[in-house]
Amino acid sequence: MWCIGVLTEEYRRRMYALLALYARPLSRTEPVICIDEKSLQLIGHSREPLPMTEGAPAKHDYEYERNGTTNLFVAVEPKAGHRVVAVTEHRGKADFVAFIDELLTNAYANARRVHLVLDNLNIHFRKCFDDVLGKRAAAKLLRRVQFHYTPKHASWLNMAEIEIGILSRQCLNRRIDSRQLLRSEVNAWQQARNDLERTIEWKFTRQDADQRPSALCFDTCVLMY
Repeated sequence: MWCIGVLTEEYRRRMYALLALYARPLSRTEPVICIDEKSLQLIGHSREPLPMTEGAPAKHDYEYERNGTTNLFVAVEPKAGHRVVAVTEHRGKADFVAFIDELLTNAYANARRVHLVLDNLNIHFRKCFDDVLGKRAAAKLLRRVQFHYTPKHASWLNMAEIEIGILSRQCLNRRIDSRQLLRSEVNAWQQARNDLERTIEWKFTRQDADQRPSALCFDTCVLMY
């Protein structure tokens, strides 16, 4: 499904700002962190699967059990090859604020300024921090943060979507029946990728945007990793 947008001045301004941000060299004092979330249905087996045997693949019944839904927050620092994934029961503004708080006070406690790249979901804005923490506490938490937003209908400019795609293919492409199991599997996947320092190489530049303006009106992926 295509999401057809409009190439407005605001679209260009936000896009150019993100492309300039992505062109910066890696900085430990000013990390660029892309953030997004993914909803996931927890699914269990209705009958015990048959394990793989010599000459025969594993088998599971086509029927399954629905065990509710859950949410994953994903933060990735593309040039550093570091990511943080949190499994939460809900995807409300309190959950998002808690996730950002954890990032800023632990993984990025020593950064001078933190650049957060986000789409336009309603829980992603500064007001949510004021609502959850109060203005004074929110101001203290966000004193080092600079928010960067993708244009509307242009979430492909957020590299967290790439990381979520990899997570989905490598870790979530099977039945997972509980939040506890999901958290264990995601933590193992995250640790392995962080140990290998798997980076994302962004290929789309301002020059590409100026040469292919018609492609920018679609919410689609035009980047490499």
